[in-house]
Amino acid sequence: MRPSGRAPDEMRAITIETGFTRHAEGSCLISFGDTRVLCTASVEERIPPWLRGKGEGWVTGEYSMLPRATHTRGQREAAKGKQSGRTQEIQRLIGRSLRSVVDMKKLGERQITLDCDVIQADGGTRTASISGAWVALRLAIDGLMKSGAIAEDPITAKVAAISCGIYKGTPVLDLDYPEDSNAEADANFVLIEGGKIAEAQATAEGAPYDEEGLLRLLRLARIGCDNIFAAQASAVTK
Repeated sequence: MRPSGRAPDEMRAITIETGFTRHAEGSCLISFGDTRVLCTASVEERIPPWLRGKGEGWVTGEYSMLPRATHTRGQREAAKGKQSGRTQEIQRLIGRSLRSVVDMKKLGERQITLDCDVIQADGGTRTASISGAWVALRLAIDGLMKSGAIAEDPITAKVAAISCGIYKGTPVLDLDYPEDSNAEADANFVLIEGGKIAEAQATAEGAPYDEEGLLRLLRLARIGCDNIFAAQASAVTK
């Protein structure tokens, strides 16, 4: 029995509230159970120096966790003067995930930054960030197309992410904190709608697993991401 009482292949409830902030070109508050992340997309008419003159754009991500998103207060990284290795790893993952479904030529010479700020953490903050960032990006791109700034849709597909793990010997979907902190294996999958894999991170935390264990986690991830794709589609067509 999982601590939450969920079945092994059962997700936490997903909610996506779009237009959560006034000024960003695209925004949403995404919730996976008690994990809540504010995702905003900012469009800037500039590009990194190495892209100048190539007729291409850029999509990047930034990630942060508010001090009281967890059980005890964490120090702001700005106060420490540097980002943790974990933060840097996650924001690179967000950027890679979103770039996997964007045609940079069609985006044109502009940059879109996806800011993912964790308001409340209960496991799966990086996967919620990626899934919500796609919604914010989609809304920002819709605005650019409506204004005539870009002629063709640069987004090629939906992308979503989900955590899976082996908890007490059983592969389970969408780990919350009690499971994540005690899992024998922990995996994060970034999947593209249509079946392709953008990224897979799978680590044996307490005990190694075999090939079948990995495939079972991937199958669970596909179930989870199909649910997320449906929630994303509903959110951006409201």
